[in-house]
Amino acid sequence: MSLPDQQQLRALLTQLYPNPQQLERAVAGLHSLGLDTAGAAAVASGEHDIDLLRRQRCGFPEVIYGEGKSADQIIRIMEQLQKAEQDILVTRLNPQSAATIMQGYPRSVHNESGRTIRLMSGSDGIRECGEVVVITAGSTDRAVADEACETLRWMRVPVTLLADAGVAGPHRLLQHLPRLQQAAAIVCIAGMEAALPSVVGGYVACPVIGVPTSVGYGASLGGLTAMLSMLTCCSSNVVCVNVDAGFKGGYTAGLIASKVRQSAQIQPLQQGPQQ
Repeated sequence: MSLPDQQQLRALLTQLYPNPQQLERAVAGLHSLGLDTAGAAAVASGEHDIDLLRRQRCGFPEVIYGEGKSADQIIRIMEQLQKAEQDILVTRLNPQSAATIMQGYPRSVHNESGRTIRLMSGSDGIRECGEVVVITAGSTDRAVADEACETLRWMRVPVTLLADAGVAGPHRLLQHLPRLQQAAAIVCIAGMEAALPSVVGGYVACPVIGVPTSVGYGASLGGLTAMLSMLTCCSSNVVCVNVDAGFKGGYTAGLIASKVRQSAQIQPLQQGPQQ
C-alpha cells in the first residue's frame, strides 16, 4: 500500500489541523521523518528498497555500495536514482562490473583506482562552500584518496588532492601549509604508523578526518596500528574513521565543508613575534 500523494495528504491533514499554521507544521514534521509522498519513503526495486528521500533528510542521496552486487543489480538501482534526478555514486566496484555499467552509462565517470562510478544529474556544478583538502602520506595510499575525492565530487564540494607528503620527508608538507590552512576540512590518509594526521592537525584550525590505510609491514596489522595511532593522536582536531574508508572520510569532510561559506574560510596563520 502506497502513501497518499501531496494533495491527498494535505486534504487528510486539513481535517485534523484546520489552522493553516498547524497544517504546515504537521506537513513539515512528516517531511522531516521521511514520510513524504511523491512515491513514498522508498521505492522498491525487486530485492532492493531504495531510499529516494535520503537527500531530503540528510542532504545527499543514497550511495550504492557495489561490493557483493552484480552489475545488473547496480544498474537497476541506478535507473531508479536517475529517474528521481539524483546524483549517483557507486563505490567498491570490481573492474568487470564497472565495464558493464559504463557500457550502459557512457556519461558516467569511472575512477579505476578509487573503484567508483559517478553519474551527475544535470551539470557538474560545484557548491558555494568551503574546500576540502585530501592529503596522503604516500603514493600507495592513492586508491583510498581517490575514493575520498570522488565522493566529494559527487557531493559537489570543492576538493584538492595533495599526494605523497608523509613524515618520512617532512619538508614536503611545509610547501602545502598555505593550502591546508585555507581548508574547511582535511582528509588525511596514512598507513604505516600514521603520524601524518598528528602533524597536520598541529598546523590547522579545521577538523582533520584521519583515514588509516592497510599499507605497511607485519606490525601494521592490516591498518589496525594506523587506526590506533589516529585514535590516540595528540592533536585535538583529529578524528578517525575505519581502515581504508575513503568514502566515509570524504563524506564526513564534505558535510563539514558544505556548511561553511567560502567567505568565512580560515585565513593562513601568521607567525607572531618571538618572546
